[in-house]
Amino acid sequence: MKEAAAGVSPCAACKLLRRRCSPGCVFAPYFPSGEPHRFASVHKVFGASNISKLLQEIPAEHRGDAVSSLVYEANARVRDPIYGCVGAITSLQRQVESLQTQLALAQAEMVRLRMANAYGGGGSSASGSPSSMSSPTKATPDHHHMAVDQPGVMELELECSRFWSF
Repeated sequence: MKEAAAGVSPCAACKLLRRRCSPGCVFAPYFPSGEPHRFASVHKVFGASNISKLLQEIPAEHRGDAVSSLVYEANARVRDPIYGCVGAITSLQRQVESLQTQLALAQAEMVRLRMANAYGGGGSSASGSPSSMSSPTKATPDHHHMAVDQPGVMELELECSRFWSF
C-alpha cells in the first residue's frame, strides 16, 4: 500500500499479476497502468514469464517495437486463435490480388475505348464517357469476355499469384 500512498501506480503487468512493481520492472516502460488491456492480451497468449525473458534478451532500444509486435500478434490471436496475423495478411493479399485484377481490366477497357474512338468508333462522343461505361444497357457484347480478349491480363494474374503465394 506504500505505492498507492506515494502516488506511484504499479504497471499494468504487475497489477494483473498482483505483485509489487519494482523500480527495475521490465514491464513498466511498455505496459503503463492506464492500459491494462495491452498486457492482458499479451499475457493470455504468450505468458508473463515468456514476455519477461524475451524483453530481457532484446536490446533496450528495440524493446518498444517488440512489445508493439507482441500486442498486435496477441490481439490477432485473440480474434483468430488459429491463424492470427497470418489470416489477416492472407486476407489482405487476396484483396490486393483482386484489386490488381480489377485495375488491369479497367486499364484494358480504357485502351479498348480509346482505340475504338481513335479508329472511327464513333459518331457519338458519349461512347467513351464514364457514364456510358457504368450503364449495363450500353455495354458492348465483348465486355464480359474482356480477360480473354486482352493480351497480358492472364500473365499479370499469373505473376500476381506467384508473387503473393507462400
